[in-house]
Amino acid sequence: MAIVSDKGSKGPRGYFGIGVEGASKPMNFGNLARSANGFGASFVFTIAPNERIGKPPSDTARSRDHMPWYNFENAGDLVLPEGCRLVGMELTNAAIELPSFRHPTRAAYILGPEGGSLSAEMTERCDFIVKLPIHICINLAMAGAIMMYDRMISLGRFAERPIRAGAPVFGLPDHQHGKPLYSGSERLPGRRGRTWAVDGLEKRR
Repeated sequence: MAIVSDKGSKGPRGYFGIGVEGASKPMNFGNLARSANGFGASFVFTIAPNERIGKPPSDTARSRDHMPWYNFENAGDLVLPEGCRLVGMELTNAAIELPSFRHPTRAAYILGPEGGSLSAEMTERCDFIVKLPIHICINLAMAGAIMMYDRMISLGRFAERPIRAGAPVFGLPDHQHGKPLYSGSERLPGRRGRTWAVDGLEKRR
């Protein structure tokens, strides 16, 4: 029998935003924005949309009331918070497959237009290019939702999946806090940095 945790799952630390370059279907962007709101995005954005986005009826959650919507005239005008990494999604041979990708703590995800690709200028600006392990193109709102779901399950805290089919046997474990580094304004004595083991030897960064 599964054990139900009363602590619940924990969302990822950090923040993210998601956007589309050259969006041509406002309803698709509305779907993407609605999903982004549900997954806890901090902002959404468009770059050089081919159609005025306005208030698409597909955004039934009215995400515009709950997070910022930004619009930029071109790839060069895109402004992101300091330290925010730009992650593009493209179905190319050189792209990183999403299941093998480590999401940045602070990230902005950018998708290309319906029936098109990211511009060369936008691709050049990206820190990473990732792809879904799929051999056909899919709706951009669906692709964005998969990206956000992967971020949630890989960076969030959830109970471990069981070996057999079904619910987890054990609930979400308690968070383990490290030793305090400061007392008041003074740093406590001891080694700096985290430690880990490699080939039986303790290393420190």
